[in-house]
Amino acid sequence: MWDDAFPSFLIGLREGLEAGLIVSILVATLVRAGARSRLAQVWTGVLAAVGVAMGFGAVLTFTAASMPQTAQEAFGGTLSVIAVAFVTAMVFWMRRSARSLSGELKEKVTGALAMGSGVLILTSFLAVGREGLETALFLWTTARAAGESAGPLAGAGIGLVIAAGLCWGLYRRVLKINLTKFFTATGAVLIVIAAGVLGYGLRDLQEGGVLPGRTAYAVDLAGSVDAGSWYSTLVQGVFNLTPTMTWLQVAAYVAYLAVVMSLFVRGVRAPAPGPAAERPAQRPKPARPERRRPVWVVPAAVVAVPAVLAGLVVAFSRPKPAGDQTVAVSETECGKGFAAPEPGRQTFQMRNTGDKTSEVYLVDPSTGAVYGEIEGLAPGTTRDLVATVAGGTYAWRCVPTGGRAVTSKPVSVSGGGAAKPVVPVSEQDLAAPLKAYRTYVGQGLDTLVGQTRTLADDIEGGHLGKARTDWLTAHRTYASLGAAYGTFEDFDQKIDGRADGLPDGVDDKDFSGFHRLEYGLWHGRPAKELTGPAQQLATDAAGLRKAFPGQEFAPGDLPLRAHEILENTLQFELTGDTDEGSGTNLATADANLSGTRELLTVLKPLLTARAPKLLPTVDADVARVQKLLDAAHAGSHWTAVDRLAAADKQRLDGATGQLLEDLAPVPDLLEIRKSA
Repeated sequence: MWDDAFPSFLIGLREGLEAGLIVSILVATLVRAGARSRLAQVWTGVLAAVGVAMGFGAVLTFTAASMPQTAQEAFGGTLSVIAVAFVTAMVFWMRRSARSLSGELKEKVTGALAMGSGVLILTSFLAVGREGLETALFLWTTARAAGESAGPLAGAGIGLVIAAGLCWGLYRRVLKINLTKFFTATGAVLIVIAAGVLGYGLRDLQEGGVLPGRTAYAVDLAGSVDAGSWYSTLVQGVFNLTPTMTWLQVAAYVAYLAVVMSLFVRGVRAPAPGPAAERPAQRPKPARPERRRPVWVVPAAVVAVPAVLAGLVVAFSRPKPAGDQTVAVSETECGKGFAAPEPGRQTFQMRNTGDKTSEVYLVDPSTGAVYGEIEGLAPGTTRDLVATVAGGTYAWRCVPTGGRAVTSKPVSVSGGGAAKPVVPVSEQDLAAPLKAYRTYVGQGLDTLVGQTRTLADDIEGGHLGKARTDWLTAHRTYASLGAAYGTFEDFDQKIDGRADGLPDGVDDKDFSGFHRLEYGLWHGRPAKELTGPAQQLATDAAGLRKAFPGQEFAPGDLPLRAHEILENTLQFELTGDTDEGSGTNLATADANLSGTRELLTVLKPLLTARAPKLLPTVDADVARVQKLLDAAHAGSHWTAVDRLAAADKQRLDGATGQLLEDLAPVPDLLEIRKSA
């Protein structure tokens, strides 16, 4: 957690020390002026500044959470750039103003003493408020970059506590710190950290579609750097440097660091101006008598007001129900209660008033494009459906289980904005990709029949060394055909079933297929014992080839395979769970990757039309996984999973996991949805 905590620790320490010094000067000025009774006003201003800073942080957190993903990326990227600007200005301001800060503040306090309590409260609030807002913004930015809040909050908390202790020691004159050197050293480190935050922010803006070059990588070390290692985690957490960075990120990082650090170092080396002469403290004029009020009123107000304002901002920024009535879902009342909503992100309360479980879609009735959906809405239940609404025409499509699809009366929404619906996919749309994929599988099965026959002949002839080579060739062919989740019905268990769950394990009479032969070939079993299973494998492969044209393959299953094949790979092959002695799990994973690549090829026209940015990202992921797999073999020899170096294993698991994450939208994008 320390790698995520360090940037926030440094900002907490530095900003806390700045704010603490300001408060110390304010308190000391009042004490020396004999106005201890006014200290409560200073602390009230400080308390107000803290309340505003915390409210600001809450607004950032909850406002961003209510946005769509791309908007979150753009919002976070924009605030990251703003945070860099604030931190940069703060570093230079403190370097320039540290010597004259005391005199300026004393002068303001002296003037405020002659006025009402509100002026002194405002003085302390403004003096501390800037530090609080900067801290809140930078903390929010670093927490977003880290992907979690525990580390950054812990780091900032430790920094603030240490800063408070240092300020107390300085005030009581029990500590002596060269503040010029302190702010110079921490300023240089913060500039390096800010350069990384700038790069992260620009990456967010690219992810949000605000800036171009999302897939234009200047650095791509995902195949050679373990993103989960301690050193990689440390560099990413402290400096926001990642194994993959775009040209824009690299250019901004280098340019910011070169320009800002040069100016900072030049300013440090320049002769420092002499301390500004402080004006003699003027005797404060007697304050006008103030009306007595309970001592708790003002402190309570300065805390409550920011909290209430922040709550109102958060409440009004969250999606609101689109109308006072719920929207009915049933065959007879589909869309009842639906009125034209305001443009923007809206929450619709959908209630199933019928007697059948139903699916419901918010659609463009002219094109069938889907803006939002709920599946499995049970009778008598209510669920929220969140969707972004812009100018256009909208209707509800209710699809009860076993009933007919019904589309409600359309309503028109006026106004600007943009909403991105998912273009619906029909069985007809998937017909051509399915035909192409079935052709690919059919050709692969033709090859498999010949390869399993050759394998059987090897074993029957006693050529077990050649049989091991031919076994791997045939098994890779089968693995490339996408046999995930029962694609080949009962044949898959016969051809590629495992011994797990069988009463006698590898010696069970029902253990057959490739893994039965793998166990025998790599455990010294004689050819006579393996001849029967080899002949049976060849027979089952031929049977599958004959049965495949008539096997049911629902068009809607095709997009699922794009994710499921590699899901099986991560679960079974990359854990070594299916290894029966050959140590070739990575060869099987390589074949699985080929099968996934073929699926993406046939689905490419549909995916490109619906998510043009998805395939370039997935292609980059596939290339990274392929590179890691290529590094795990030399010729026909493959490194066994349990013999991979820990770092290599982590890289491969991480790259495969990222590929699966980026493939996750494919089934939803290409889901077949019923139409009216």
